[in-house]
Amino acid sequence: MPWGEFKDTAAERRLFQRRTVVMLLFVMVAIGGLIARMYQLQIVEHEVYTTLSDKNRVQVQSVPPPRGLIYDRNNTLLAENRPVFSVKLVPERVDGMDETLEKLGSILEISEEDLERFRRRLEEPRRPFQEIPLRYDLTPEEIARLAVERHELPGVEVKAELVRYYPHGELTAHALGYVGRINRNELQNIDPVNYAGTNYIGKSGIERFYEEILHGKVGYQHVETNARGRIMRVLERENPVPGEDLQLHLDLRLQQRAHELLDGRRGAIVAIEPDTGGILALASVPGFDANKFVTGISVNDYRELRESKDKPLFNRALRGQYPPGSTIKPMLAVAGLDSNAVTRDHTIWDPGYYRLTEGGRLWRDWKQWGHGWVDLKDAVAESCDVYFYEMAVEMGVDTMYSYLSRFGFGEDATLDVAGALNGLLPSPEWKRAVRNRPWYPGDTVNMGIGQGFMLATPLQLATATALIANRGKWVEPRLLKDIKGDHPTDQFLPDETHEPLKLKNPQDWEYVVDAMAEVMHGAHGTARRAGSDAPYRMAGKTGTAQVFSLDEDEEYDAEELRERLRDHALFVGFAPVDNPKIAVAVIVENGGSGSGTAAPVARAMFDAWLLDYSKPSGDKLVSNAAGQVSN
Repeated sequence: MPWGEFKDTAAERRLFQRRTVVMLLFVMVAIGGLIARMYQLQIVEHEVYTTLSDKNRVQVQSVPPPRGLIYDRNNTLLAENRPVFSVKLVPERVDGMDETLEKLGSILEISEEDLERFRRRLEEPRRPFQEIPLRYDLTPEEIARLAVERHELPGVEVKAELVRYYPHGELTAHALGYVGRINRNELQNIDPVNYAGTNYIGKSGIERFYEEILHGKVGYQHVETNARGRIMRVLERENPVPGEDLQLHLDLRLQQRAHELLDGRRGAIVAIEPDTGGILALASVPGFDANKFVTGISVNDYRELRESKDKPLFNRALRGQYPPGSTIKPMLAVAGLDSNAVTRDHTIWDPGYYRLTEGGRLWRDWKQWGHGWVDLKDAVAESCDVYFYEMAVEMGVDTMYSYLSRFGFGEDATLDVAGALNGLLPSPEWKRAVRNRPWYPGDTVNMGIGQGFMLATPLQLATATALIANRGKWVEPRLLKDIKGDHPTDQFLPDETHEPLKLKNPQDWEYVVDAMAEVMHGAHGTARRAGSDAPYRMAGKTGTAQVFSLDEDEEYDAEELRERLRDHALFVGFAPVDNPKIAVAVIVENGGSGSGTAAPVARAMFDAWLLDYSKPSGDKLVSNAAGQVSN
């Protein structure tokens, strides 16, 4: 046999040994790598993977703070929070959104409107794992039915939350405003940390202006959840800081009285405390129930409010811009005296009309045959238009504009009343810019009796009247009276910017006040019926604003006009004369006569505040007020 055919046992043994060593080295390296990886995972990166593991069962949840409450000046609750049960979905945890919604629809009564709102919010930008509400205010029966099926609905939760509630609904809607769901635009502007878990934000009024202090500070809690994301227990909690409670100058009793006086009519009443600038009543009638807007008003309810010809959503007190009519005559009387356009002794003959030029257009007086000889005090008391026509021409538009602006017309002169409009105080510059026409002398004549282009809000009229009551001292209107916490009230009120209106002769204030008192108590005063038999002395001025213009020779006949084309009835005034406690502006839309309609409303407001609501003790105030009559 050839040598090469014999088996080499030694060589095969050496080959086997080499392979065994290589395999052993490979196994040892693999085991070493595994041990090294285990060391890295369990020792080096232990905290990292512990944290990741905990994230599957431990979550950090935001705890929204309770919103601050709002009280009136007598500590009557105006805005509170009440618990409401709602069903909410966390989209990230829902297994099949359409199937889940269909299942919920078989358990609860869910309207198409609720579904549409939910789907709209589902598409909006939101924070991860943020709950989206589907139905509010569940009944106990609905909660029980949902609890039975809860195990088949991952990502569906029944949550109790504090929701804003206004006990007096329509009475305070226009004064307080309301809160509502945070929308897309608001979500981009708010602090995402402090508003985490918060679903509501102030939309208007006090709720919006003081949102920062009413909201509070968010809290947090660490919770342990099961595989379906349901909370098993709370591990750690940092409580939220509740929002601050606010006390307003508003008096609910006077607010209710204002609504009663305007019931069945359209109009507004604003009452101000001259000494503090506090707004005692801010009523716009008709109103609406603010509670409907908190969790989302239904389409039908909103359509009904929006399409109502009485405009209940419109805040007439702050945003209603009306020709002030004769209610600005006391302000113009101040301007005429201080600018030397007239004197106290200056008299004119009123034949019932006024002409700028011989044979020119007639500007009529409200009294067809005129008032005869009148001075400034008579002109205010009897509301003589012709006197103010002549005085306006003598002053000129620039002088009138200067003084009226110092009374707060043409601007929002309030400190914390959100949404108030500026009205319109016209000037030649304004007319050229807006109408592209020059200022005519006839425009000055019209402005002399508060007609023409000029517009004012009831709040502006009350503010200007309070300035007369204070004899030129400016105290800008405000709603906030106190913050029931550690924060000083002045910290959140804007700075006052108006300087006192100082006259060359300070006694001119008393002259104009006496003229306004003659309106209420004089033998020929336009509101003498409203001022009769009062145990205190009051000052006021009636006004009538035309809704449409009459031709030169056309006479006004209220009976023949449709109700909504009749004149607006206005009144401004304050009481008592010597120590004013309340200043009021009243407008009754299409009410006709200021003396017959608006003045009695103001008298009722005076009586309510001076005789019923603000007695220091017993009948002390009544006797003091009665004493002023004899003075």
